[in-house]
Amino acid sequence: MRKSGPPKGLISYLVLELLDERPRYGYELLGEITEISGGHWEPSYGSVYPILYKFEEEGTAERVERADEPDRKYFALTDAGREELAEKRRDIAGEAREFSDVVLGFYHLYAALATDDRFEVADADAEWGYSERYSAWIVEQIIRHHERDFGEFERIDASPEEFYGETDETEADPPDAETANETDESEEPSSGAADD
Repeated sequence: MRKSGPPKGLISYLVLELLDERPRYGYELLGEITEISGGHWEPSYGSVYPILYKFEEEGTAERVERADEPDRKYFALTDAGREELAEKRRDIAGEAREFSDVVLGFYHLYAALATDDRFEVADADAEWGYSERYSAWIVEQIIRHHERDFGEFERIDASPEEFYGETDETEADPPDAETANETDESEEPSSGAADD
């Protein structure tokens, strides 16, 4: 399990989202973030608690007293925290490609260590290694999650350049609803004299 966790800024965003849902305490946040990552990130106390204390100092979050758990430090989002969350959502949305590059970069590195003759990584006496078997396991997990969340997996036969080019073109100029409706109506056959 990786202790270092995800790219910078993502943990604080997740903390804001989870606090927006309901008040939580630090250890609870650690467990939930680990669960969200499928058990592959294990944020440390040193990554989550400073975020909570910083949010408290800035007025983004506040401590909440609970009669049933007086010794536990719960934190809740404030109005300022909700504004911060709205900004973080925009930031995270803008970093989607960077996050995908992190994922793909690590996978390509993993595959290179397993197959590229330039690297001579010895097999460790552990449950994991660099091999075709473990590479297939990583891909299998990704496909399972894709099919769980998005439906049947279909191959995309495009280079990264082609894929990003297609994606950029598609997202750059989406048709608005009015234009789409006008196009559909203009293509329907008329019931006028031309049909007679």
